[in-house]
Amino acid sequence: MSAALLVRTLRDPASVAALDASGWNGLIAAARAERLIGTLAFRLDGVTVPPAVTPILSDAQADAAREARQALWEADRAAQALGALGVRVVLLKGTAYAAAGLKAGQGRFIGDLDILVPMEAMAAVEQALIAAGWEWVKDDPYDDAYYRQWMHELPPMIHATRDRMIDVHHTILPLTARQTPDAAAMIADAVSLADGLYILSPENRVVHAVAHMLADGDLQGGLRNLWDIYHLLADTDPNIVATRAAHHGLLPHVRQAQRLAAALYGPGARLTLWDRLIRARLLARDGWGRETRKALVFAFFLRSHWLRMPPLMLARHLWTKWRKGHRPQ
Repeated sequence: MSAALLVRTLRDPASVAALDASGWNGLIAAARAERLIGTLAFRLDGVTVPPAVTPILSDAQADAAREARQALWEADRAAQALGALGVRVVLLKGTAYAAAGLKAGQGRFIGDLDILVPMEAMAAVEQALIAAGWEWVKDDPYDDAYYRQWMHELPPMIHATRDRMIDVHHTILPLTARQTPDAAAMIADAVSLADGLYILSPENRVVHAVAHMLADGDLQGGLRNLWDIYHLLADTDPNIVATRAAHHGLLPHVRQAQRLAAALYGPGARLTLWDRLIRARLLARDGWGRETRKALVFAFFLRSHWLRMPPLMLARHLWTKWRKGHRPQ
């Protein structure tokens, strides 16, 4: 399986010496599918690779550097737009890792700009961003109402001229989720960078990454998220992480992420049956980088919705989306 090969290579770059052409094809296909091609390129820096692979990895490093510059510019533009409000603008995910120079950000794919702001400032933030050129991605009244009533963020916005998206969060999990993290405490503990921008404290970075991976989503991009967590954990005190995770109601998820990160990228760990199911989902790719185990993938898709909302709300939501033509990929 190409995903397992990707994990092995990230853990032990020298292992690529044993790969034939088919192995290299599978490795690169999996890295692209998991959006880890830039990370792979940095991990293989200095390792002897076939001549045909060299330009692929060089391009991936250049693309990652360009994405990081774009992400930091977008963060700067958001800080400029929101500066007059006097609120903390906390960078999240890949942009935060790049801004802080963290190892988790090395070669990382960075998509949207994700920021966290106080809930009471959301209306002012929304208006300031619109005035600065951002506009709504979706014009569906149902989606707009759903985001505003139940989600942890505004509906997605995109800049009219730069074509870059921003997700504005007021907490890190949907309001209907079983866990209720203390977003105000996360913002209060945030670490200042410059120009009005902040990042989460090291321990809260772990908690947020784990929440995003295990308490909210369907594990799409899970190998990349777990790679983030593996490196974020290395920068923290385990006891403080446990204290923060317990405060936010996410200690079991953090414990599970620690086991999974150690099992896939570290020295190993004893996994529970539930851990092994998640590992199977994470590694569900064939030699062409295509998803396999479709039933398992679909089960985790359903689980992601189950985590987000109570059963009756979930049934109503899925029925509404189905009628509108939405189908899981």
